Amino acid sequence: MPIDTTRSFIPVRIAVLTVSDTRSLAEDRSGDTLVGLLADAGHELADRIILRDDADQIVAQLNRWIDDTSIDCVLTTGGTGVTGRDVTPEAVERVATKMIPGFGELFRWLSYQTIGTSTIQSRACACVARGTYIFALPGSTGAVKDAWNGILRDQLDSRHRPCNFVELMPRLLER
Repeated sequence: MPIDTTRSFIPVRIAVLTVSDTRSLAEDRSGDTLVGLLADAGHELADRIILRDDADQIVAQLNRWIDDTSIDCVLTTGGTGVTGRDVTPEAVERVATKMIPGFGELFRWLSYQTIGTSTIQSRACACVARGTYIFALPGSTGAVKDAWNGILRDQLDSRHRPCNFVELMPRLLER
């Protein structure tokens, strides 16, 4: 879909959360990839953290960012699989005001073109949580790139037509 160059670009302030029991900031390739992609697109990194696969800790951090009015969007990477330790989707659901099911559906469709039926193991999801977007991505760099290049790059660009998530931001809390 086209970018309307007559519209102004509005940078989005994005926090990045890596969920991993094994990675440190020095080994966080997926987080590094997200930070690079969002910066290249003209957005601002608002914060970045790594947490273990612990739903209560994830929920607490998401709530801190949701309550921070300077953060528009949260991107998580990791913890979206089907093993016992994968709890990111459950944490996202605990803070969600409205789920965005089309994100996970579209992500798996795009991912299928890259990794085939293995995409069925992904529980990538998204929501609006009290006015903040949250997108939960798998922990691989390939999945992060698929999600950014295939969905988020356009939907987080205020110039994308016919519509985008940015233009809805002022209306997310309306009743």
